[in-house]
Amino acid sequence: MDTESLRSALRQGPVEGALALLGCELLCGGVRARIVEVEAYDEGDPASHSFRGCTERNSPMFGEPGHSYVYFTYGMHWCLNVVAGEPGRGAAVLIRAAIPLEGLELMRVRRPAAKREKELLAGPARLTASFALDGSHNGLPLLGEIEPRIEPGLAPTRILQGVRVGLAPGKGDETLWRFVDAEAQAWVSRPRSGLSDRA
Repeated sequence: MDTESLRSALRQGPVEGALALLGCELLCGGVRARIVEVEAYDEGDPASHSFRGCTERNSPMFGEPGHSYVYFTYGMHWCLNVVAGEPGRGAAVLIRAAIPLEGLELMRVRRPAAKREKELLAGPARLTASFALDGSHNGLPLLGEIEPRIEPGLAPTRILQGVRVGLAPGKGDETLWRFVDAEAQAWVSRPRSGLSDRA
């Protein structure tokens, strides 16, 4: 897959975009990692920030596909999303986990609490901390020349799907929009149960 094919998949919607992002590589400032876990969110989805319409906070979700939506949560963590769907739709893909490829020492400095390499990027907050991503990176194009940047990579040969992590009952907790590279389960965030082969 090339960059234009990735952009096209993202334009189709969050599920198509999420599947296309698996295997792609995220890079920024000498740190590079392969994306292995993602979640899709759409405007008709009660779990999505866009469910109640466009606000100042979520406005990047309604913009161009392939741009970043970086939000602050629990008063301490940043999360990186890739905008999906046609402009005005209000959809995005949350990057949940990745496998480190370059910049390990820099990641360890930024995440001293990580006891093992597999803990550096296993979770959206850990990932943004390891990449030093924050609100200053909100609304940026991710498929161009500037960093942070997402580049096409090696697509997984098998994809697992399951319910998204940490949602309240009745708030989209039954939607199977969490997607994982089946060969990289050791690197994903918890929980790792409840995943099955994507049909």
